[in-house]
Order: sequence, then C-alpha cells, then structure tokens
Amino acid sequence: MPRLDQLLARNLGLSRRDVARLLRAGAIEDLHGERLRDGKASIQTGDLPLELRVEGEPLRLREHAHVLLHKPIGVVTSRNDDRSPTAWALLDGAPMHALLRAVGRLDLDAAGLLLWTTDTPRIHALTHPRRAVPREYQVALARRFATPPRADEGRIALTLADGTTPRIVELEPLAEADRHPALLLPEGTEALARVTLLDGAYHEVKRIFAALGSHVLCLARVAHGDVRLPEDLGPGEWLELPNL
Repeated sequence: MPRLDQLLARNLGLSRRDVARLLRAGAIEDLHGERLRDGKASIQTGDLPLELRVEGEPLRLREHAHVLLHKPIGVVTSRNDDRSPTAWALLDGAPMHALLRAVGRLDLDAAGLLLWTTDTPRIHALTHPRRAVPREYQVALARRFATPPRADEGRIALTLADGTTPRIVELEPLAEADRHPALLLPEGTEALARVTLLDGAYHEVKRIFAALGSHVLCLARVAHGDVRLPEDLGPGEWLELPNL
C-alpha cells in the first residue's frame, strides 16, 4: 500500500521533505477537518481517489492519473522540443501533470486521440506488439485506394514497400456521415477511409495507403483499445479518465 507522504509528493509535485513540512504544520486535512500529520500512514488503494485539503485548497489524491488529449496538428508528442509546441504543454493543469507520459505517439501532422498516464506498466500493456491492442484511424486521401489483397482465410495480407506486413484488422471506405470531427478535409480530398491496426510502426498508415495507390492528406486517431475520442472534445482539449 502506498504511504500518504509518497502520494502527496506525487500529486503535488513536491519533494518528500516539503510534504513533511506541510504535514508538521497541519496544512493537510481531510473533508471532516481532521489534520493529517503521519506521512508514513498507509493508504488503502480502494480509498483512492481521496479528497483532501492542502492549505485550504482542495486536492484529489490519486495513485495514478490517466488523461485523454485531443492532439491537434502542429504539436509533437513530446515533453520538450526546441522546434515545435508540445502535446505535454497542452496538459497544463491536468492531474499529476509532471509525471504524465504519452501512450504511444502521433506525428506532427496527425491529430486525434493521444492517451497519457503516470502508470508505466499500462503504457507497455497498451503499446507492446504482443498485446495486439487495436488503434483505429480515419484518413483523408488524395485519391481512391485499391482493394487490399486477402489471404485464404480472409484476413488482409498487404505487403509494404519495405517488405513488412502490417497487422490490419479492418480497412474500408469511410462515409462522410461517419467522419469524426477530428479528421480535417484538406483541399484535394477525394476519398475517406477507416483503418484499424494492431501495431503502431513509423508512418504505418501512410505506407499502407501508399501501397494501395493512394496518398494520405490528413490522419486522425479516433480510438486506442477501448477508449474512443469524444466527438465534442475540441483540438487541444483534454479530459481525465477514471481508469485506463
């Protein structure tokens, strides 16, 4: 079980020494007004999130934080970058902001769902190829794409220019009525498509449609595993998830 001082340090972004000072000063209390002073006290994970007050300000004490960001085009999936604005900076004000790490990545010119968490094992579980977690993308294309080849058992069996075979769960035309607001329609868009993959290789979506005789003009990830991007969440906006 985590200790109170450990959780406070993580949630407040403070050192354990600074947390100890707050506890000694009686600056941390529960919602009943009881002052908490024992930093070594164990906290049952079932009691989290726990509502506290720190110097009179409310704090929801969490073991981990999980955040969904609608990443806009033009920001990088990074915490620091000398050339472009970062997706991490858009999360300013999110719980446990300093500890959030991206679950996978989206390119500078891609938009859509980007998950963040403080739980490192969950990052591995959601991104490792062996876990085969599906990611769904919608794309705007410069021209129609060819029908992908299929193996005898019916699965899509497309070989890319570099000889790799992406694990494609689904690839089909997308009706305009089903387009997610995150997918922009650049000038020259002639077709829309939806593709679901079990991998997240570099430029994989773009390379898939190039192999089918088309060209991706815009790309938006709309789902990662069981998590979908809400249609009313605008570019650059985020929301906290209860779990991941």
